[in-house]
Amino acid sequence: MATPVSFDTIRSAPKVLLHDHLDGGLRPQTVIDLAAETGYSGLPHTDAAELGEWFRRAADSGSLERYLETFSHTVGVMQTHDALVRVAAECAEDLAADGVVYAEVRYAPELFQDGGMTIDEVVQAVQDGFREGERRVAESGKQRIRIGTLLCAMRQNARATEIANLAVRYRDAEVVGFDIAGPEAGFPPTRNLDAFEYLRQQNAHFTIHAGEAFGLPSIWEAIQHCGAERLGHGVRIVDDIKADESGEVQLGRLASYVRDRRIPLEMCPSSNLQTGAAPSLAEHPIGLLARLRFRVTVNTDNRLMSHCSMSSEFNALHETFGYDWADMQWFTVNAMKSSFLGFDERLAIINDVIKPGYARLMA
Repeated sequence: MATPVSFDTIRSAPKVLLHDHLDGGLRPQTVIDLAAETGYSGLPHTDAAELGEWFRRAADSGSLERYLETFSHTVGVMQTHDALVRVAAECAEDLAADGVVYAEVRYAPELFQDGGMTIDEVVQAVQDGFREGERRVAESGKQRIRIGTLLCAMRQNARATEIANLAVRYRDAEVVGFDIAGPEAGFPPTRNLDAFEYLRQQNAHFTIHAGEAFGLPSIWEAIQHCGAERLGHGVRIVDDIKADESGEVQLGRLASYVRDRRIPLEMCPSSNLQTGAAPSLAEHPIGLLARLRFRVTVNTDNRLMSHCSMSSEFNALHETFGYDWADMQWFTVNAMKSSFLGFDERLAIINDVIKPGYARLMA
Protein backbone atom coordinates (compact mmCIF):
# COMPACT_ATOMS: atom_id res chain seq x y z
CA MET A 1 0.00 0.00 0.00
CA ALA A 2 1.37 3.40 -0.97
CA THR A 3 2.47 5.81 1.74
CA PRO A 4 -0.25 8.48 2.24
CA VAL A 5 0.69 11.87 0.83
CA SER A 6 1.11 14.54 3.51
CA PHE A 7 3.52 17.34 4.29
CA ASP A 8 5.50 15.07 6.62
CA THR A 9 5.75 12.18 4.15
CA ILE A 10 6.65 14.56 1.32
CA ARG A 11 9.63 15.72 3.39
CA SER A 12 11.02 12.17 3.12
CA ALA A 13 10.75 12.14 -0.68
CA PRO A 14 13.89 13.00 -2.70
CA LYS A 15 13.52 16.40 -4.31
CA VAL A 16 15.49 18.52 -6.76
CA LEU A 17 15.53 22.32 -6.67
CA LEU A 18 16.68 24.48 -9.58
CA HIS A 19 15.49 27.98 -8.64
CA ASP A 20 16.39 29.16 -5.14
CA HIS A 21 17.99 32.48 -4.20
CA LEU A 22 20.65 32.36 -1.48
CA ASP A 23 19.71 35.81 -0.17
CA GLY A 24 16.04 34.80 -0.11
CA GLY A 25 16.43 31.76 2.13
CA LEU A 26 18.07 32.91 5.36
CA ARG A 27 16.87 31.75 8.75
CA PRO A 28 15.27 34.71 10.59
CA GLN A 29 17.53 34.15 13.60
CA THR A 30 20.56 34.20 11.33
CA VAL A 31 19.48 37.58 9.94
CA ILE A 32 19.26 38.90 13.53
CA ASP A 33 22.61 37.39 14.56
CA LEU A 34 24.43 38.73 11.51
CA ALA A 35 22.89 42.18 11.94
CA ALA A 36 24.28 42.29 15.49
CA GLU A 37 27.70 41.05 14.35
CA THR A 38 28.03 43.40 11.40
CA GLY A 39 26.41 46.50 12.87
CA TYR A 40 23.46 46.46 10.49
CA SER A 41 20.70 48.52 12.14
CA GLY A 42 17.84 48.45 9.63
CA LEU A 43 15.88 45.39 10.78
CA PRO A 44 12.19 45.98 11.54
CA HIS A 45 12.23 43.33 14.34
CA THR A 46 14.83 41.58 16.48
CA ASP A 47 12.60 38.64 17.43
CA ALA A 48 12.99 35.71 15.04
CA ALA A 49 9.29 34.82 14.84
CA GLU A 50 8.22 38.43 14.33
CA LEU A 51 10.93 39.03 11.75
CA GLY A 52 9.99 35.92 9.78
CA GLU A 53 6.35 37.04 9.73
CA TRP A 54 7.39 40.56 8.67
CA PHE A 55 9.26 39.15 5.66
CA ARG A 56 6.22 37.12 4.65
CA ARG A 57 3.81 40.06 4.95
CA ALA A 58 6.12 42.49 3.20
CA ALA A 59 6.60 40.09 0.29
CA ASP A 60 2.89 39.25 0.08
CA SER A 61 2.04 42.44 -1.78
CA GLY A 62 1.23 41.45 -5.35
CA SER A 63 4.11 43.56 -6.66
CA LEU A 64 7.47 42.24 -7.83
CA GLU A 65 9.13 45.56 -7.03
CA ARG A 66 7.82 45.55 -3.44
CA TYR A 67 8.79 41.89 -3.13
CA LEU A 68 12.37 42.72 -4.12
CA GLU A 69 12.59 45.47 -1.48
CA THR A 70 12.69 42.84 1.29
CA PHE A 71 16.13 41.81 0.05
CA SER A 72 17.71 45.03 1.33
CA HIS A 73 17.79 43.44 4.80
CA THR A 74 19.15 40.02 3.87
CA VAL A 75 21.71 41.47 1.49
CA GLY A 76 22.56 44.08 4.13
CA VAL A 77 23.74 41.44 6.63
CA MET A 78 25.65 39.35 4.05
CA GLN A 79 28.56 41.70 3.41
CA THR A 80 31.36 39.76 5.15
CA HIS A 81 33.20 36.53 4.45
CA ASP A 82 31.97 34.85 7.62
CA ALA A 83 28.36 35.87 6.96
CA LEU A 84 28.42 34.38 3.46
CA VAL A 85 29.97 31.14 4.71
CA ARG A 86 27.34 30.81 7.44
CA VAL A 87 24.39 31.56 5.17
CA ALA A 88 25.57 29.13 2.47
CA ALA A 89 26.28 26.32 4.96
CA GLU A 90 22.88 26.74 6.61
CA CYS A 91 21.22 26.79 3.19
CA ALA A 92 22.66 23.34 2.41
CA GLU A 93 21.58 22.02 5.83
CA ASP A 94 18.04 23.40 5.54
CA LEU A 95 17.51 22.03 2.05
CA ALA A 96 18.81 18.60 3.05
CA ALA A 97 16.52 18.55 6.09
CA ASP A 98 13.65 19.10 3.65
CA GLY A 99 14.63 16.10 1.54
CA VAL A 100 16.40 17.98 -1.27
CA VAL A 101 19.15 15.81 -2.74
CA TYR A 102 20.37 18.23 -5.41
CA ALA A 103 19.94 22.00 -5.59
CA GLU A 104 21.13 24.82 -7.78
CA VAL A 105 21.25 27.93 -5.60
CA ARG A 106 21.76 31.33 -7.17
CA TYR A 107 22.90 34.75 -6.04
CA ALA A 108 24.37 37.95 -7.51
CA PRO A 109 28.00 38.38 -6.34
CA GLU A 110 27.92 42.10 -7.16
CA LEU A 111 25.42 42.66 -4.32
CA PHE A 112 27.86 41.55 -1.60
CA GLN A 113 30.78 43.93 -2.12
CA ASP A 114 29.72 46.79 0.15
CA GLY A 115 31.99 45.45 2.88
CA GLY A 116 35.05 45.61 0.65
CA MET A 117 35.25 42.03 -0.63
CA THR A 118 36.42 41.45 -4.17
CA ILE A 119 34.06 39.64 -6.50
CA ASP A 120 36.29 36.54 -6.32
CA GLU A 121 36.33 36.62 -2.53
CA VAL A 122 32.52 36.65 -2.53
CA VAL A 123 32.35 33.54 -4.72
CA GLN A 124 35.03 31.73 -2.72
CA ALA A 125 33.22 32.44 0.56
CA VAL A 126 29.89 31.11 -0.73
CA GLN A 127 31.52 28.01 -2.21
CA ASP A 128 33.31 27.36 1.09
CA GLY A 129 29.96 27.63 2.85
CA PHE A 130 28.23 25.18 0.53
CA ARG A 131 31.03 22.64 0.92
CA GLU A 132 30.86 23.04 4.71
CA GLY A 133 27.10 22.52 4.64
CA GLU A 134 27.43 19.42 2.47
CA ARG A 135 30.05 18.07 4.90
CA ARG A 136 27.78 18.65 7.93
CA VAL A 137 24.89 16.91 6.20
CA ALA A 138 27.04 13.91 5.28
CA GLU A 139 28.39 13.69 8.84
CA SER A 140 24.87 13.63 10.23
CA GLY A 141 24.41 10.28 8.50
CA LYS A 142 20.86 11.09 7.41
CA GLN A 143 21.43 11.71 3.70
CA ARG A 144 23.60 13.63 1.29
CA ILE A 145 23.00 16.80 -0.67
CA ARG A 146 24.90 18.33 -3.55
CA ILE A 147 24.78 22.06 -4.23
CA GLY A 148 25.59 23.63 -7.58
CA THR A 149 25.87 27.42 -7.78
CA LEU A 150 24.40 29.80 -10.34
CA LEU A 151 25.95 33.27 -10.51
CA CYS A 152 23.48 36.04 -11.33
CA ALA A 153 24.06 39.38 -12.98
CA MET A 154 21.56 42.12 -12.14
CA ARG A 155 19.88 43.01 -15.42
CA GLN A 156 19.57 46.72 -14.53
CA ASN A 157 23.36 47.01 -14.08
CA ALA A 158 26.15 46.68 -16.63
CA ARG A 159 28.21 43.83 -15.20
CA ALA A 160 26.77 40.81 -17.01
CA THR A 161 29.90 40.03 -19.03
CA GLU A 162 32.06 40.33 -15.91
CA ILE A 163 29.81 37.91 -14.00
CA ALA A 164 29.68 35.54 -16.99
CA ASN A 165 33.48 35.44 -16.96
CA LEU A 166 33.35 34.73 -13.25
CA ALA A 167 30.97 31.80 -13.78
CA VAL A 168 33.27 30.29 -16.39
CA ARG A 169 36.32 30.82 -14.18
CA TYR A 170 34.73 28.92 -11.29
CA ARG A 171 32.90 26.20 -13.21
CA ASP A 172 35.33 23.54 -11.98
CA ALA A 173 34.51 24.58 -8.40
CA GLU A 174 30.79 23.69 -8.57
CA VAL A 175 29.62 26.95 -10.18
CA VAL A 176 27.39 25.23 -12.71
CA GLY A 177 25.88 28.18 -14.56
CA PHE A 178 24.84 31.81 -15.02
CA ASP A 179 21.60 33.78 -14.78
CA ILE A 180 20.31 37.33 -15.04
CA ALA A 181 17.87 38.53 -12.38
CA GLY A 182 16.17 41.73 -11.29
CA PRO A 183 13.32 43.74 -12.82
CA GLU A 184 12.21 42.48 -16.25
CA ALA A 185 10.24 45.55 -17.40
CA GLY A 186 12.57 47.97 -19.14
CA PHE A 187 15.55 45.64 -18.91
CA PRO A 188 15.15 43.01 -21.66
CA PRO A 189 17.61 40.10 -21.72
CA THR A 190 19.00 41.33 -25.04
CA ARG A 191 20.79 44.10 -23.12
CA ASN A 192 23.23 41.34 -22.12
CA LEU A 193 23.83 39.69 -25.49
CA ASP A 194 27.62 39.95 -25.15
CA ALA A 195 27.51 37.89 -21.96
CA PHE A 196 25.36 35.18 -23.49
CA GLU A 197 27.50 35.03 -26.63
CA TYR A 198 30.59 34.59 -24.45
CA LEU A 199 28.92 31.80 -22.44
CA ARG A 200 27.95 29.93 -25.60
CA GLN A 201 31.51 30.22 -26.92
CA GLN A 202 32.76 28.76 -23.64
CA ASN A 203 30.24 25.88 -23.68
CA ALA A 204 28.84 27.21 -20.40
CA HIS A 205 25.28 26.81 -19.09
CA PHE A 206 22.81 29.58 -18.39
CA THR A 207 19.21 30.20 -17.46
CA ILE A 208 17.34 33.51 -17.69
CA HIS A 209 14.64 35.01 -15.49
CA ALA A 210 11.88 35.57 -18.04
CA GLY A 211 8.10 35.50 -18.21
CA GLU A 212 7.51 36.31 -14.53
CA ALA A 213 6.56 40.00 -14.32
CA PHE A 214 6.71 40.57 -18.08
CA GLY A 215 5.08 38.70 -20.92
CA LEU A 216 5.86 36.74 -24.05
CA PRO A 217 8.43 39.17 -25.52
CA SER A 218 10.69 38.52 -22.53
CA ILE A 219 10.46 34.76 -23.06
CA TRP A 220 10.96 35.05 -26.82
CA GLU A 221 14.07 37.21 -26.43
CA ALA A 222 15.51 34.93 -23.74
CA ILE A 223 15.20 31.88 -25.98
CA GLN A 224 15.60 33.11 -29.54
CA HIS A 225 18.08 35.95 -29.09
CA CYS A 226 20.00 34.86 -26.02
CA GLY A 227 19.77 31.06 -26.26
CA ALA A 228 18.51 30.34 -22.74
CA GLU A 229 18.61 26.66 -21.80
CA ARG A 230 15.96 27.15 -19.09
CA LEU A 231 13.41 29.81 -18.21
CA GLY A 232 13.37 31.24 -14.70
CA HIS A 233 9.63 31.14 -13.93
CA GLY A 234 8.30 31.26 -17.52
CA VAL A 235 4.76 31.63 -16.15
CA ARG A 236 3.59 33.91 -18.94
CA ILE A 237 4.11 31.27 -21.62
CA VAL A 238 0.46 30.51 -20.84
CA ASP A 239 -0.41 33.73 -22.73
CA ASP A 240 0.43 31.85 -25.92
CA ILE A 241 -2.05 29.05 -25.15
CA LYS A 242 -5.73 29.40 -26.03
CA ALA A 243 -8.64 27.23 -24.95
CA ASP A 244 -12.00 27.36 -26.74
CA GLU A 245 -15.44 26.81 -25.23
CA SER A 246 -15.24 23.05 -25.78
CA GLY A 247 -11.97 22.84 -23.84
CA GLU A 248 -9.81 22.30 -26.91
CA VAL A 249 -6.35 23.76 -26.32
CA GLN A 250 -4.32 25.42 -29.04
CA LEU A 251 -0.66 26.29 -28.59
CA GLY A 252 0.84 29.32 -30.31
CA ARG A 253 4.17 29.06 -32.08
CA LEU A 254 6.25 30.15 -29.09
CA ALA A 255 4.48 27.83 -26.64
CA SER A 256 4.81 24.96 -29.13
CA TYR A 257 8.52 25.69 -29.50
CA VAL A 258 9.06 25.72 -25.73
CA ARG A 259 7.21 22.43 -25.30
CA ASP A 260 8.66 20.70 -28.36
CA ARG A 261 12.23 21.66 -27.46
CA ARG A 262 11.63 20.57 -23.83
CA ILE A 263 12.83 23.94 -22.51
CA PRO A 264 12.53 23.65 -18.71
CA LEU A 265 10.25 26.01 -16.81
CA GLU A 266 11.54 26.85 -13.32
CA MET A 267 8.13 27.45 -11.76
CA CYS A 268 7.79 28.88 -8.24
CA PRO A 269 4.10 28.75 -7.29
CA SER A 270 4.06 30.54 -3.91
CA SER A 271 6.40 33.27 -5.09
CA ASN A 272 4.30 33.79 -8.22
CA LEU A 273 1.21 34.41 -6.10
CA GLN A 274 3.07 37.03 -4.08
CA THR A 275 4.35 38.90 -7.11
CA GLY A 276 0.99 38.83 -8.88
CA ALA A 277 1.99 36.44 -11.65
CA ALA A 278 -1.06 34.32 -10.76
CA PRO A 279 -4.17 35.20 -8.71
CA SER A 280 -4.42 31.87 -6.86
CA LEU A 281 -2.77 28.48 -6.85
CA ALA A 282 -5.83 26.89 -8.46
CA GLU A 283 -5.47 29.38 -11.33
CA HIS A 284 -1.69 29.10 -11.54
CA PRO A 285 -0.53 28.07 -15.04
CA ILE A 286 1.41 25.15 -13.58
CA GLY A 287 -1.77 23.03 -13.65
CA LEU A 288 -2.35 23.52 -17.38
CA LEU A 289 1.33 23.38 -18.30
CA ALA A 290 1.86 20.13 -16.41
CA ARG A 291 -1.26 18.63 -18.02
CA LEU A 292 0.09 19.61 -21.46
CA ARG A 293 3.41 18.01 -20.50
CA PHE A 294 5.66 21.03 -20.72
CA ARG A 295 9.01 20.43 -18.95
CA VAL A 296 7.67 21.79 -15.66
CA THR A 297 9.79 21.89 -12.50
CA VAL A 298 8.72 22.99 -9.01
CA ASN A 299 10.87 25.44 -7.03
CA THR A 300 10.91 27.69 -3.98
CA ASP A 301 12.44 30.96 -5.32
CA ASN A 302 12.81 32.63 -1.89
CA ARG A 303 12.09 30.40 1.08
CA LEU A 304 12.18 33.20 3.67
CA MET A 305 10.00 35.70 1.81
CA SER A 306 7.51 33.10 0.59
CA HIS A 307 7.58 31.16 3.89
CA CYS A 308 7.89 27.94 1.89
CA SER A 309 9.98 24.86 1.26
CA MET A 310 10.02 22.26 -1.48
CA SER A 311 7.83 20.07 0.73
CA SER A 312 5.28 22.82 1.34
CA GLU A 313 5.17 23.60 -2.40
CA PHE A 314 4.56 19.95 -3.28
CA ASN A 315 1.98 19.64 -0.51
CA ALA A 316 0.10 22.71 -1.74
CA LEU A 317 0.09 21.31 -5.29
CA HIS A 318 -1.15 17.97 -3.94
CA GLU A 319 -4.03 19.67 -2.10
CA THR A 320 -4.91 21.90 -5.07
CA PHE A 321 -4.46 19.62 -8.07
CA GLY A 322 -4.46 16.18 -6.46
CA TYR A 323 -0.89 15.39 -7.52
CA ASP A 324 0.34 12.05 -6.17
CA TRP A 325 3.74 10.39 -5.77
CA ALA A 326 3.95 9.62 -9.49
CA ASP A 327 3.38 13.28 -10.32
CA MET A 328 5.98 14.39 -7.78
CA GLN A 329 8.47 11.94 -9.22
CA TRP A 330 7.74 13.36 -12.68
CA PHE A 331 8.43 16.92 -11.48
CA THR A 332 11.58 15.74 -9.72
CA VAL A 333 12.95 13.80 -12.68
CA ASN A 334 12.15 16.81 -14.90
CA ALA A 335 14.27 18.96 -12.63
CA MET A 336 17.17 16.53 -12.48
CA LYS A 337 17.15 16.10 -16.27
CA SER A 338 17.21 19.90 -16.57
CA SER A 339 20.05 20.54 -14.13
CA PHE A 340 23.42 21.81 -15.27
CA LEU A 341 25.30 18.76 -14.00
CA GLY A 342 26.95 16.39 -16.46
CA PHE A 343 24.84 13.66 -18.05
CA ASP A 344 26.37 10.77 -16.08
CA GLU A 345 25.87 12.62 -12.79
CA ARG A 346 22.26 13.47 -13.60
CA LEU A 347 21.52 9.89 -14.57
CA ALA A 348 23.12 8.50 -11.41
CA ILE A 349 20.97 10.71 -9.15
CA ILE A 350 17.81 9.80 -11.08
CA ASN A 351 18.46 6.05 -11.05
CA ASP A 352 20.18 5.64 -7.68
CA VAL A 353 18.36 8.21 -5.54
CA ILE A 354 15.16 9.63 -7.01
CA LYS A 355 13.50 6.55 -8.52
CA PRO A 356 14.28 4.23 -5.57
CA GLY A 357 13.04 6.91 -3.15
CA TYR A 358 9.70 7.26 -4.88
CA ALA A 359 9.42 3.51 -5.43
CA ARG A 360 9.51 3.05 -1.64
CA LEU A 361 6.74 5.63 -1.21
CA MET A 362 4.58 4.10 -3.93
CA ALA A 363 5.14 0.47 -2.91
